[in-house]
Amino acid sequence: MAVYALGDLIPEIHETAFVHPDATVIGNVVLGAGSSVWPQAVIRGDDGPIVIGENTSIQDGAVIHTTAFTPTKIGSNVTVGHLAHLEGCIVHDWALVGSGSIVLHNAVIHEHALVGGAAMVPGGVEVPRCSMALGVPAKIREGVLDEFHARLNVDAYVARGEQFRTEMRRVD
Repeated sequence: MAVYALGDLIPEIHETAFVHPDATVIGNVVLGAGSSVWPQAVIRGDDGPIVIGENTSIQDGAVIHTTAFTPTKIGSNVTVGHLAHLEGCIVHDWALVGSGSIVLHNAVIHEHALVGGAAMVPGGVEVPRCSMALGVPAKIREGVLDEFHARLNVDAYVARGEQFRTEMRRVD
């Protein structure tokens, strides 16, 4: 894995987290227990902090960044899909951020909410609990999800992260 300090900013990665060797983690980043960061994902905490909770999956090609004014906080049991871009936002526990989506400065994705694939949540927009954000710019559909829609994704990626952390080996 490519984990870099930036001056005095050293990533804190829990011993049970999995960071794929082809992922990049830089600077002021905290990665919680059981979380996973997959190939080509970049988590760059240069301008401010990035805090990622427990059992959260940052999937292939995702970009997590921050700004000097708005830290990026991703809760526990969150799935961030392939090629998603999160910057200076808050994603609460049990949310799902779909593949190819964008969540920008000061946006808040509440618990059990879903950002649809390729959706763009502009700065300052809040996606309420158990709601969906769909389209560009995202339109909110409130109260359409239950609290358990994300559980299968989370459980599968926690198990997969543990399997890769303990069993993956290079063979070339």
